[in-house]
Amino acid sequence: MKAFVALTPESPPALTDLPEPVPGPGEVSLTVRACGLNFADLLLAKGQYQDRRPFPVTLGMECAGTVRAVGAGVTGFVPGQRVAAFTGHGGLAEVAVAPAGVCLPLPDTMDDATAAGFQVAYGTSHMALDYKAGLRPGETLLVLGAAGGVGLTAVEIGARMGARVIAVARGAGKLRLAQAAGAHVLLDAETDDIRARCKELGGVDVVYDPVGGPGFRAALSACRPEARYLLIGFAGGLPEIPANHLLVKNVTVIGFWWGGHLSFDPKPLTDSLATLIGWHAEGLLHPHIGQRLPLARAAEGLAALRDRSATGKIVIDIPG
Repeated sequence: MKAFVALTPESPPALTDLPEPVPGPGEVSLTVRACGLNFADLLLAKGQYQDRRPFPVTLGMECAGTVRAVGAGVTGFVPGQRVAAFTGHGGLAEVAVAPAGVCLPLPDTMDDATAAGFQVAYGTSHMALDYKAGLRPGETLLVLGAAGGVGLTAVEIGARMGARVIAVARGAGKLRLAQAAGAHVLLDAETDDIRARCKELGGVDVVYDPVGGPGFRAALSACRPEARYLLIGFAGGLPEIPANHLLVKNVTVIGFWWGGHLSFDPKPLTDSLATLIGWHAEGLLHPHIGQRLPLARAAEGLAALRDRSATGKIVIDIPG
């Protein structure tokens, strides 16, 4: 089979021929039809992701397709059934293997490309805002990187939860996407003084930050007393956290890694996905796929994530 593989941390990932994987006990193999790209794939390819994998490693953390075969002890899945799976790695291939417990049956209302890019982005935002930060109607939510894969879903879910959403992104085009997703206030990361503008708006109760880097200080300074600051990722670099500011304002900083819940408490994650699938079936969520590419051009998708030119989700199509 064809797979998109990082052979070493120093070499660029490339399309490679590999033996087809076989599901072991408790596992399911999938004929992959689509795979969503995530910034974490860049870290995985360099050996820098928190979930370290031995090299060579096939990239692709989330995918969708049909059940190909089931391993011993698996119930509830049959060959030909449409599913999405959070594989952690291995999704950028014609065939992937995943634990049955992370496979999600798909309704007819969701196509493969949408499903492939749905789990991490929507799951991260819903669990972060609801389960971790307890976002309440009427509160003000500041979303950094608001046109990216997870940021755009945070805007949409935050608005659906009744918050006033302030979206921060670079340039008018990206801000229009955030507005279409439900943002009430638009701030340009290149030209607006984020701290000053948020202060003028009365401050913020929750910050959703998948970027880190220099924008962290501005967003933290805009927090009201008892605000909750969600650290989702560090596409712009690791921030230094001034502990004295947290103390003076009684601000809570919350680190959140969606995939990590699989290892110690998967139930909130599966409950959240069930809610989100239901919302999508009701027409309440509108996933934005910014780019679709064939498997042979997966490197272009990773480059768009690296230079932060991507909007919404990048999905790799893998035709049978």
